[in-house]
Amino acid sequence: MSLTLSLSGLGPFSDRVEQTCRSLQEQRVAARIVERDHTVWKPDPTEIDNRLGWLDSPGTMSGELSQIDALVNAVRADGLTHALLLGMGGSSMAPEVFRRLFGVLPGFLDLSVLDSTDPVAVDNATGSLDPARTLFIAATKSGGTVETLSFTKYCYGLATAAVGQQRAGHQFVAITDPGSGLADLASELNFRHTFLNDPNIGGRYSALSFFGLLPARLAGVDIERLLAGAGDAARDLAQDGVGVRIGAIMGAAAVAGRDKLTFITSPTLAPVGVWLEQLIAESTGKQGKGILPVDGEPVATTPEAYGDDRLFLRLRLGQERCEDAAVEALIHAGHPVVDLQLDELHEVGNLMFACEVATVVAGHVLEINPFDQPDVEAAKILARSMMAAYGKQGRLPTSTPTLETEGIAVYGDTSASTLVDVARQFLDSAGVGAYLSLQAYVPATAEVDTILTALRQHVRDGRRLATTTGYGPRFLHSTGQLHKGDAGHGLFLQITCDDEVDLDIPDEPGSTTSAVSFGTLKAAQALGDRQALLDSGRQVLRLHIGGDLATGLEKIKAAFSSATHPSAA
Repeated sequence: MSLTLSLSGLGPFSDRVEQTCRSLQEQRVAARIVERDHTVWKPDPTEIDNRLGWLDSPGTMSGELSQIDALVNAVRADGLTHALLLGMGGSSMAPEVFRRLFGVLPGFLDLSVLDSTDPVAVDNATGSLDPARTLFIAATKSGGTVETLSFTKYCYGLATAAVGQQRAGHQFVAITDPGSGLADLASELNFRHTFLNDPNIGGRYSALSFFGLLPARLAGVDIERLLAGAGDAARDLAQDGVGVRIGAIMGAAAVAGRDKLTFITSPTLAPVGVWLEQLIAESTGKQGKGILPVDGEPVATTPEAYGDDRLFLRLRLGQERCEDAAVEALIHAGHPVVDLQLDELHEVGNLMFACEVATVVAGHVLEINPFDQPDVEAAKILARSMMAAYGKQGRLPTSTPTLETEGIAVYGDTSASTLVDVARQFLDSAGVGAYLSLQAYVPATAEVDTILTALRQHVRDGRRLATTTGYGPRFLHSTGQLHKGDAGHGLFLQITCDDEVDLDIPDEPGSTTSAVSFGTLKAAQALGDRQALLDSGRQVLRLHIGGDLATGLEKIKAAFSSATHPSAA
């Protein structure tokens, strides 16, 4: 085993964790998970019995390596140099993590991921590629994910223009469940290959299946070593190992009110956070409960910046530096810290399986089903209704801004007359257990990241609130379930913008007609999710930037920075 867990940073919280671990042992929770006993979570096996295939992934996928390698060798021999993964949520998170962790081995395909309907993002992902030398990977478990199918239609048009309609399908592979709509489409369009995944694996538990491993292998990742590490974690499960203990800590902490699981990572492991975020948020955020993963929040210079709702998970690779002084200060101040160390990078397979175990064990402690997502559909239904209105009227439903100031339109329940006061009123509404969720329906760039991270830091330091960032619509497939299914303490700041460019979505693959654009789809998804949050009783503030994006974001950041001190009321 090369995954080392240290609990010395738990402090007084250790007693509660030990009590939870004893309860898990008395109930044989780990053994029952190995036995596929759905009553670990619920008496009803619905969406449990058919979601436990991930437990077999280390073994079953070892038997699929020859199929994966045959495809990889063929596309390399054909001179393909790039691969573009078209997917959302569980179909795209692991490939992105593997690409950022391992890079691209010489002679293999330069892998990138498209998981945003923002037209600038679509243009950036596809504009520099030569479709004739690119393998497009359409990945969706259900086979009907609207974003993935839209990407596929668009990229099929690019491939057709580059190599002709007869050969266009040869630039594509599909990863999906047997019998899905994508499987049918792949057959119809003569895709090079279709990889049929185990249908008993849910999207967020699919990192060690075809969904994660095929793209990783295309980039040259040694997936045998990933699976070997995952196999270690699978054997460890039966021994109440690392994953079980982390799950006990997560669950016990959440029950005690420390439900903001904050990641501190050494530099190399930073990309793992986005995958963990989806796994934990979508699995636990339901029935008025949930564990909020906090990824990418800068470590505070003083422990006093944090509320007493935090649990810290520090992930370290080898001997890399990992905020040692700050973590010591956190422990000294009474914040519980869990340390998890990987000896070498390929142990990320071990880490992923252990974290999947931890998540389902935490689900047991919280008495929820970690495999369903009961609140995701609401936003999809509302987005579809917005699109239906667009189809009939030629425009999306609109509303009148509450305020327009500094080039920013404000939509929300506010009596303020300035942007600073809008921000202050919004933050003043935070109650016990609150957090700020930034929902940015804008292009994800380094500049935008920097501005939003600074905004988060101001709010965290000034209000002691946990903060998260999600790019729309990507986060709808990640944290969207938790936003609507947890206890309802979140403050949701939705940031939208005018699109610099827009791109048409073909009505069908190879079609030259289009009824809707990527920009319209993104806007409909933003409107649908906002309404779903409001319908769930959440506090939502939408700020729409009408001019230059960076200028508008700087104004929003400045307003929230000035508003971090509560109003004197």
